[in-house]
Amino acid sequence: MRANVLLKQGVLEVQERPVPTPADDEVLLRVASVGVCGSDVHYYKHGRIGDFVVDSPLVLGHEVSGTVVAVGRDVPESRIGERVAVDPQRPCRRCRQCKSGRMNLCPQMRFYATPPVDGTFSDYVTAPADQAFAVPEAMSFDTAALLEPLSVGLWAAHKAQVSPGDQVLVAGAGPIGAMVAQAVRARGATDVVVTDFVDSRRERITSFGATRALHPVADAEEIAALRADAFIDCSGATPAVLSGIRSTRSGGTVVLVGMGADEMPIPVSLVASREISVTGVFRYVDTWPRGIELVSSGAVHLDDMVTARYPLEQVEDALNADSDPLSMKAVVVVSES
Repeated sequence: MRANVLLKQGVLEVQERPVPTPADDEVLLRVASVGVCGSDVHYYKHGRIGDFVVDSPLVLGHEVSGTVVAVGRDVPESRIGERVAVDPQRPCRRCRQCKSGRMNLCPQMRFYATPPVDGTFSDYVTAPADQAFAVPEAMSFDTAALLEPLSVGLWAAHKAQVSPGDQVLVAGAGPIGAMVAQAVRARGATDVVVTDFVDSRRERITSFGATRALHPVADAEEIAALRADAFIDCSGATPAVLSGIRSTRSGGTVVLVGMGADEMPIPVSLVASREISVTGVFRYVDTWPRGIELVSSGAVHLDDMVTARYPLEQVEDALNADSDPLSMKAVVVVSES
């Protein structure tokens, strides 16, 4: 099979590799679509994310959909032919975090495209059978792949405890900001205010859940006057985080999604005096069934977020697509079925 491999920082190569064999509890997928994530771009451009370093060849890509073409011994053969979307997490299922329902925090987690685990920019991949979720025939493979970033949005909305009628402030109108905006609207938020410096992103975010789009500087007074029930940062920018905390009501919740500086100053006295809860997001737990339901019902729209599609041979172009301010989501199309 073909695999597009990151050999080292900034260097990709299409290689021929053996088709993997599914373990007893796994399925083998013929890959259809793979969304390009910011983490893929970061590994490509910088060769590392925190402690995870690309020190040997690595296949990127973890937002994946495809068709089951073979199954392991413990998986029913009736699953062959299923169109699926894959939760890319492989927790140990035995540790305290896993057994208490926090498998996203498993210290032994194996995750597609996180060194040393290969990702999905290839013709075939294996996946745990219970992490490959059947999707309706009416759902495109592109949308099925984007259930992964939608899951980040759904988990952020869950951590923010968004309720019907809430006002939610979101920093960042990129792909994850758009996923968060749609997710909080699906939970009943009625006023979703999204901030971003880029004009084109502010203009289109109202098509993806936002009720208002504001400029962080030009509209600073309006942002400061908010008393949002929840603030969700998808930018990673220290000024955005500080502004968002100050715009959160007493008793509200701040959720940090964007990856920015390892450390930043937090207005502790304000957080304490307003009893603001500050938490983070690291992946997700059991979000695929909910995501499939929301897309199928029309409450969330993902196909419209795809602004560019590339073949497997052009993964490098897909990874550079984010340099275009008009780009929202690039997808690598490995096969059409």
